[in-house]
Amino acid sequence: MNLRKNILTALLLAIGFILHQLTPGLLGSMKFDFMLAFIFVALFISKDFQSTIVAALLGGIITAMTTTFPGGQIPNIIDKLVTCIAVYIMIKILDSFKYKQISIGIIAFLGTIISGSTFLYSALIIVGLPAPFTVLFLAIVLPTAIANTFITIVVYNAVKLAMKATRMNYLNQ
Repeated sequence: MNLRKNILTALLLAIGFILHQLTPGLLGSMKFDFMLAFIFVALFISKDFQSTIVAALLGGIITAMTTTFPGGQIPNIIDKLVTCIAVYIMIKILDSFKYKQISIGIIAFLGTIISGSTFLYSALIIVGLPAPFTVLFLAIVLPTAIANTFITIVVYNAVKLAMKATRMNYLNQ
């Protein structure tokens, strides 16, 4: 694990934490999980399994601390671990794909769907849901997946530009 990549991951998670903290709880006290976009960018940069697990655990703990969903602490940690491993696999599969922006968007969308579904399912089993699974999925998870697709692309491009300006070229490794 590279120290500069770890620092960049920590900064991304800090920004994601602030955004997650500011996002109000909506239907059933569920929040749009914009932290995922920043976790995904960290995974695109690091591309190694050890960093993936660290980002998953830290992201899960941070979102567990800021959740407005009653009993959502454990489901947050579970969903970040499952999601980050799935996104890591998708990154490895699509790494040679010619159109990076499209693959980043696809991974962000699918990653958010996986995260939301895992969160809802684990919350259903552990504490129950305040509304039907389908309603929460359509009202919270699907709009979040669409938003995270664009947020991830924008943040990734901003980080890529910043890394190029500072000659920190880890994105092509």
